[in-house]
Amino acid sequence: MADALRAKIDSREWPPGHKLPGEVTLAQTYDVARGTVRAALDALREEGRVVTFTGRGTFVTPEGDRNP
Repeated sequence: MADALRAKIDSREWPPGHKLPGEVTLAQTYDVARGTVRAALDALREEGRVVTFTGRGTFVTPEGDRNP
């Protein structure tokens, strides 16, 4: 799951500043459990690729795009 999200960031389908779909939407899109989405997002947060703001959502960081 994290690899799929990384690919969207790296390809610039989700550029810096882009708001990611919500956990439920991602779980439905990838046909995985919500916990799997949370684990993937946790990994991306640890890598500095995304940041989450309570009540606003998860966004790609400027540093998240590793392939300018």
